[in-house]
Amino acid sequence: MKFEKMTKDMQDPKRPAAAIRGYVLFLTAGITLMLLTLVKTAGAQDTLLDPVTVTSSIIEKRSSETGRNITIINGAAIARLPVHSVDELLKYIPGVEAQMRGPQGAQTDISVRGGTFQQVLVILDGLRLNDPNTGHFTGYIPISPAEIDRIEVLKGASSAVYGSDAVGGVINIITKAFNKNLQARQKQAAAMISAGEYGLLNANAGGFYQNEKINVGAGFLTNNASGVQQRGIRGYFHNTAASAGLMVKFNPYWNLALRTAYDNRDFAAQNFYTTYASDTASEKISSWWNQARLQYQKGSTQVSVDAGYKTMEDQYLFSPSSVANNNRSHLLQTQLMLQQRFSEQTHLAAGFNFQNRDIRSNDRGDHHLNTAAPFVSVIQKFGTHFMINPSLRMEIYGSLPAEWVPQLTASYKTGSIQLRASGGKTIRNADFTELYNNYNKASVKRGSVGNPNLVAERSWTYEAGVDWFCRSNLKLSTGFFQRFHSQLIDWVNTPYADMPRKDNLVPGGNYALAKNVAEVTTTGWETDAAYAQHWNDRQSVMVNGGFIWLYSQSSEANPSFYILSHARFLANATVTYRQGPVSIGLTGIYKTRNPQTEPGINAAITKDYFLMNGKLTYAFLKNRLGVFVQVDNILNRKYSDLLGALMPGRWTQGGLSFSL
Repeated sequence: MKFEKMTKDMQDPKRPAAAIRGYVLFLTAGITLMLLTLVKTAGAQDTLLDPVTVTSSIIEKRSSETGRNITIINGAAIARLPVHSVDELLKYIPGVEAQMRGPQGAQTDISVRGGTFQQVLVILDGLRLNDPNTGHFTGYIPISPAEIDRIEVLKGASSAVYGSDAVGGVINIITKAFNKNLQARQKQAAAMISAGEYGLLNANAGGFYQNEKINVGAGFLTNNASGVQQRGIRGYFHNTAASAGLMVKFNPYWNLALRTAYDNRDFAAQNFYTTYASDTASEKISSWWNQARLQYQKGSTQVSVDAGYKTMEDQYLFSPSSVANNNRSHLLQTQLMLQQRFSEQTHLAAGFNFQNRDIRSNDRGDHHLNTAAPFVSVIQKFGTHFMINPSLRMEIYGSLPAEWVPQLTASYKTGSIQLRASGGKTIRNADFTELYNNYNKASVKRGSVGNPNLVAERSWTYEAGVDWFCRSNLKLSTGFFQRFHSQLIDWVNTPYADMPRKDNLVPGGNYALAKNVAEVTTTGWETDAAYAQHWNDRQSVMVNGGFIWLYSQSSEANPSFYILSHARFLANATVTYRQGPVSIGLTGIYKTRNPQTEPGINAAITKDYFLMNGKLTYAFLKNRLGVFVQVDNILNRKYSDLLGALMPGRWTQGGLSFSL
């Protein structure tokens, strides 16, 4: 009865904020007490809380020696959590805000440290995935969860190493097939099928095999539902991804890795991009991803050549009576990189990246663009405690002047404590939607209009923090950062009279123009915690959680769309616990943000919300077969991440899982 009363209180519209804050504090206090109790009994052990990472500087280093705030999620943990896709998993990683327009991989805008959804870079096995058409597609990651070895989330400025878009942070997905450091022979296979309310039918399967000569992995994921009833349309989705990877080890020095992946999404997109009552949109997106890596390593020298090709087709239909926007984009990229270890104190990484981007569109027109960027990064240790990591990149973007992008990272590590600081420049160039949206139509009465006169965003970011690695199974991190933007790109409501180009516009029309906003300053403080305890083969617990406070101020008098849409306070966490045949996975998020309303479609962005999902699994036949029950949005909260795109309430499902 008490739990039922708490649930009703939390749903009471008269006092959601106060109730949620109270219960979040209650849960936080309980988890903290549990952790402190466990720490007293925990012995030193080898866990994944301080693994070798490559994301901060491309050079392999322990997380505690990088000078950066990095969160690492092991691929094996994904299956135990109540998530349906990779982008949904990101919603619960500390410091990451995944603003979901639709459930289970329909579409997600990813933000790190309060950046816009275009200011985060997603990398798959060393190559960028961000689509040249629009940052709204960044969450379309063409990989099945079964193939993932780990996900490394680097928070903070990273353009000196990775180039455009790496402003708020980098999400680096590393697959098992491309990981040459995996040890020993492995044979893995897993599958899961589930069904639930609203016609839900999901399936997920994959396998991996490794010996001294090859790594090979493949996976398949499909999420389908007729969806909840919306305004004139059901919130359906049919999202499928299939991928396969192979590494051949010719000898101790040479290896070749190959990957292919297909991703298809078909979903209701009502009010994903507009707040019009006439919006009953649907969208279909399909993409192919192919990449190859040839690598040579001998002694202290490593040379690699990477190539990737991505094609994406997007068909957006505003209503059954409208003409669909058809866009086809391509991204061809190559990267040559040298890593050299001169001594235990000095490491160097240098390379050259080339990209060819193009789009063919009945809405945006036909365009292409070439970019090139040489870069260098050095890690220099002084003694056993102090390290500096200077990096420099020159970004050549089409016919625009070259951008020099420097960065300096430093850390001081003694015992279990790492003190870290970083400062540097970041850049982001406009995508094809920001440059040319609605440019190719005969007549545009309303909506967003691109601007080919946009210049690159520039910002300077500074941060300082401290990490505490306690007994190898508890990691606590805290830090402060500031980001100073100039010429930041966003959509701004602009009257017809002030539009720079009126060729296909209608006098008196209502338009949102892509503009370079003069100045934006973002200030934040974040704290993360990770805890892992393995008592034996039958009992373990893993907790990842954190919170971040953010404040952004814009010099633009006319409010823009996305700059200030991030949460002011964000707390998110994942918990997995296993006791014998029983395992429990929980995800939770609490955020406060700027409230918004749109009476025309009866839509609102509430001041805050608390969301929790849960998954309970019982395994038998020596843990090879399991039955599970999962509940999304346990407290049945009514919420939206973006105005008008209402997310489903409580959603119950169940299924079977198999692993070998």
